[in-house]
Amino acid sequence: MSFFSNEAVNRLNLHSTVIALAAGAGGIFILVFLLRAGVSPPLVLCAMAAMVGGRFLLRPMVLPLARRIGLRRTLITGTVLEAAVFPLLPLVKGPDAVFLAVVLIGPVGSVLYWTCYHAYFASVGDDEHRGGQVGVRQALTAVVSIVAPLVGAYALAFGGPWFAFLLAAAIQVAAAAPLIGAPEVAIPPESPGGLKAAWPGMLLMACDGVFAGGYHYVWQIALFASLGESFTAYGGAMALAALVGAAFSLWIGRHIDAGRGRSAIAIALVVALAVLALRAGSVGTPWLAVTANALGALVEAVWIPALMAPIYNLAKAAPCPLTFNVATEGGWDVGCGVACLAGAAIIAAGATYAAPILIGLAGVLMAFSLLWRRYGRVQAEAGVG
Repeated sequence: MSFFSNEAVNRLNLHSTVIALAAGAGGIFILVFLLRAGVSPPLVLCAMAAMVGGRFLLRPMVLPLARRIGLRRTLITGTVLEAAVFPLLPLVKGPDAVFLAVVLIGPVGSVLYWTCYHAYFASVGDDEHRGGQVGVRQALTAVVSIVAPLVGAYALAFGGPWFAFLLAAAIQVAAAAPLIGAPEVAIPPESPGGLKAAWPGMLLMACDGVFAGGYHYVWQIALFASLGESFTAYGGAMALAALVGAAFSLWIGRHIDAGRGRSAIAIALVVALAVLALRAGSVGTPWLAVTANALGALVEAVWIPALMAPIYNLAKAAPCPLTFNVATEGGWDVGCGVACLAGAAIIAAGATYAAPILIGLAGVLMAFSLLWRRYGRVQAEAGVG
């Protein structure tokens, strides 16, 4: 497969695989652990909104730092700092000072990491193989994600939070290793027109943020509650979901590269709508919730390549890929923060989790409309029907 010929992308995909191990063993348990520590569901969602709000406020610091030390070094710094939140979690005892520290410290590593990660992937990747390269990444991370939630669940259940979260922190730091020796990407000192070029990507990522608020974050809490707040049952459900989606990402990525992006996003829309509806209807029914979670892997497999392939190509064509991603990640923060706050308000008003899960419908429908137009232009230019 020609999209394996890019050594820099191969290194980055190996890095992403280790990140997926840290996320699956520790990251996916953060919100549900806060619940078990005595933080109410609306406050957990408000905390998530506050963390993405913190990322939004801190994001202007990324550009000067990356210009000074380089994009790859800033990405490595963000990778390591992402581990800082894990040692705090075992100390949380409800909405206390440590909980506040988690909310304040969490955005620091996250804002460096994700802004630089997407800019770096855009810079070193190949436009003609973009869908395949993203698909490989999703497939590798999906395979790792089969094992990682089981590791995290059993570490929490039998080793306790200190063992589980320190293990996740160590894995997170180790994820920096594949980036050592990867090519550096310099950031231009000026990028006139950079923000204007980022508008299409910023709108897409804002839609994805709204989708993520309902589909990911509200759902994590709903699934945990549906499974009796059991870490092992929750981890098992996440592992099953990864197993379902491991191979599908490769197929959809190559479908995009072959010039059939519109059919790819149509598939993504149908799958996303069906799974969102199933998730909303499964709340409180364990077997149905596990099924809905497993089928969600298909959404990840088709949605991420279909969304990110054009965004990475737009970023690479922009005057400065990092400026582009500062703007687009800011759009994601706004969308996700609004969705989480809306979800918190709905739950606090006494509604079930079904309504805030369905907030994700607005995001996926808006993103589909934007992507349909974009892929239509690309296919018309390529002469593909």
